[in-house]
Amino acid sequence: MHVLVLTKIFPNRIEPHACPFNRQQFAALAHYAEVDVLATIPWFPAARSFSRWSRAGRLGSVPALERIDQLSVFHPRYAYFPKLGGSAGGPLYVASVAPLVWQFRGSVDVIVGSWAYPDGYAAVVLARWLGVPAVIKVHGSDVHLLGQRSGSKKGVEWALEHADGVVAVSHELASCVEKLGAAPSRVHVVPNGVDVDLFHPRERSETRRSLGVGAAQAALFVGRIEQEKGVLDLVRAFARRELQRDELWFVGDGPERQRCVALARELGVHARFFGERPLAEVAAFMAASDVVVLPSYAEGSPNVVAEALACGRRVVASDVGGVPELVHSPELGWRVAPGDVTALGSALEAALGRPEDDDAEAIRRAAGISSWSQSAGELFDVLSRIVGEFRGRAAA
Repeated sequence: MHVLVLTKIFPNRIEPHACPFNRQQFAALAHYAEVDVLATIPWFPAARSFSRWSRAGRLGSVPALERIDQLSVFHPRYAYFPKLGGSAGGPLYVASVAPLVWQFRGSVDVIVGSWAYPDGYAAVVLARWLGVPAVIKVHGSDVHLLGQRSGSKKGVEWALEHADGVVAVSHELASCVEKLGAAPSRVHVVPNGVDVDLFHPRERSETRRSLGVGAAQAALFVGRIEQEKGVLDLVRAFARRELQRDELWFVGDGPERQRCVALARELGVHARFFGERPLAEVAAFMAASDVVVLPSYAEGSPNVVAEALACGRRVVASDVGGVPELVHSPELGWRVAPGDVTALGSALEAALGRPEDDDAEAIRRAAGISSWSQSAGELFDVLSRIVGEFRGRAAA
């Protein structure tokens, strides 16, 4: 089976650490099927002249083709006009990538759009053009946010209604896509996996020494430092007197970093910002921490939670999206209402007040996290079933 993946969320030479979950799952899928990835790059006229302010400009030097984790990753440019956007985004995306997709006619068995809009929308349109089934893989924000915005809502609903299959990373997200028009019989749940070679229990103090982070107890946030991730709530929650001797670590970057730095200084929070780090170092930071925290306002099935549990570290996370399916018992951590700074602070106090000799292996076993190979195997089974059903309908 030949799978053509269409997605705007994928690493590239300029952003090597972006969206590792897509890279990992599709690289693992390549052990079961032939996989080519069309990882699109935004473009507008004279984009490179605006590289200081525009992501499209910064990505202008990404090559047309790369080899990433043994995958052939093509980088077609798609027309992107921020002030236009909305309902025009999907058709523009289709027109931009159609010439490259047409080169796969007669060889591809299924197109997977990994992100509901515009990728999923384009996958449905282009799959019809090639006479193959279209599958949309949804992650969270592409449904929770884009599925509610007036400009993109109709495109998301149309794509979900007409796709031959929809793959959701959690049962909660599956329910959401059904409400947006996806037929329940065509919705499949395939949880993301974890790189178990990287994310596994390690001795905490030894890992701290290897990172040079000292011996203080620490809560770790991993991800994009933006308001939707609840990062300002996190700094405020950490200002409790009971947490004054502990540290708050941020691994990642984003638009709210400087506000977090200033707020931490104002409130006397011992916050340390390590910037974006390679995945291997993220795993080490998790093993060095005492608890991993994710106070987001919305999530799909956050990989950072699964990775923390695979490292044997408990989690404090907002009770949103697929988080309850991951943190499903008190042994694994604490769930709090999004935006509730008081509850977040109390949970962090409880987490950092526990002894350091917690059984990391027991936490990992209780979480029952799958590997990427297992996740990719489930995805392959779903795609094979959809391709078989599509061919059966075509032959009837």
